Amino acid sequence: MSGALPTGRVRRAVTAVASVTALAAATVAIAAVPSAEAAGQRVTPYLTTTSDDGGRVVSRGLAAQPPIAFTASSKPADETITVDENTRYQTFSGGGASITDTTAYLLRGGTVSASARDGVMRKLFDPKTGIGLSFLRNPIGASDLSRPGNVSLDDTCCDVRDFGANGYDTNVRLLTAQAKRLNPQLRIAAAPWSAPGWMKDNLRMDHMGALKREYYPAYARYFVRYVQSYAAAGVKLDYVSVQNEPNCCHADDPPAMDYPGMVWTPAALTEFTRDYLFPAFRAAHLRTQVLVHDFNYGDWDNLGKQIVADPALRADPLFGGIAWHGYWGDPATGSAVHEAYPSVPQFSTEHSGGTWVANQQNDDLADIVNYARNWSSSLTKWSIAVNQDHGPHNGGCGSCTGLVTIPEGGPHPGRAEYTIEYYTTGHLTKFVRPGARRIASNDGTAVRNVAWRNPDGSKALIAHNGGTSEKSVRVVWGSQSFTYTLPAHTTATFTWQGTPSPAR
Repeated sequence: MSGALPTGRVRRAVTAVASVTALAAATVAIAAVPSAEAAGQRVTPYLTTTSDDGGRVVSRGLAAQPPIAFTASSKPADETITVDENTRYQTFSGGGASITDTTAYLLRGGTVSASARDGVMRKLFDPKTGIGLSFLRNPIGASDLSRPGNVSLDDTCCDVRDFGANGYDTNVRLLTAQAKRLNPQLRIAAAPWSAPGWMKDNLRMDHMGALKREYYPAYARYFVRYVQSYAAAGVKLDYVSVQNEPNCCHADDPPAMDYPGMVWTPAALTEFTRDYLFPAFRAAHLRTQVLVHDFNYGDWDNLGKQIVADPALRADPLFGGIAWHGYWGDPATGSAVHEAYPSVPQFSTEHSGGTWVANQQNDDLADIVNYARNWSSSLTKWSIAVNQDHGPHNGGCGSCTGLVTIPEGGPHPGRAEYTIEYYTTGHLTKFVRPGARRIASNDGTAVRNVAWRNPDGSKALIAHNGGTSEKSVRVVWGSQSFTYTLPAHTTATFTWQGTPSPAR
């Protein structure tokens, strides 16, 4: 993540307005919207509604509504969404969040019992009984969402023979393996916030500092050992990044300087990736691909653009694509990059919720729509879990929220509370499977939307009414349509099967 909050992240955030956090509770059933006439292909709506100005108090979460149906004609509506599954775009890689050290501590070292932990993991990763999270992007070593202390996976100078000896990553790895068992389609990425301090010119993981050139080979071996440690646990790592948010955070942001970070120039990142990491992976017979940039859309011109321009790096089979964060800049940058490099995959790898967000539900749905419509193949939040005080945290973000809040005190210590981010993420991950293709749908103004076609042919249309009054929506699919009224502050995922009849 980028910077401390509020001083660091608010400066970078696209929608940076402070608000009071109110975390979500249980699903509450309320009266269903009237159904359309029962004819044609059946459609099942799933709704999430919030009841507060901050979009955090969940009054209805991923609640299935009575089925409706496509008909030959339907009523006019405030907005019309035309879905064309014959026009297809990028392939969906997955959606999810990060098993940070904070998450691992709360679920395996805190007040949560083993049975309760297993229940939380099922609700997160099981595609049938939970929301089916299908993408993880975990820190390699300490980050800002860690227990205090800047710890790498090999703190012993001057080689990597002691990799993993401190056991720092054990609980993260155990949770990742459990997640993979719950959802075999899960894709896993990882990124370091810093190299071990002994490899850097400032001899510490925080306060920035750069990797010493003499340690380029050792750092490449560090990545090899990390991938191998997961393989030994039966977990295939699909992607790594060389650096989370290169050059974040700066001296004008002092509160952010007390968590790990590292200085890289675009030329140094290109050289290390192309001339050291790729060869090290090949020598170890590893197929894990490397993502580049791993920073904000707004940082593309001064960082990622120069890396991707290198033809040898871009042509290497171990090059996996571009990773984006959403704290600063315009997601439309993704479309411009796709136009320049149409064969290069793009991934959203981090965008945290937090108390600074004016309306969390609206912000989350804007991300789901905007990232997908600008060629991102994934949607990744930040830490899966935090405690009631938004920690433990290791400097940096003291106001980030997660998909789950796990209190360490109060009347119900260890009892997981599922936040609005659990439900908003679930509107994507529960209904859109890895391998799905984004399909054409015209975006609205009052009701934003994005549509997907799963490998089994089922469709998922995610639509969001973030306004204060209900909106009627007419969904056109081939020659049929249905009209549905979305209450205020409500997200819907409409799911259906079948093949459209030709439009008239």
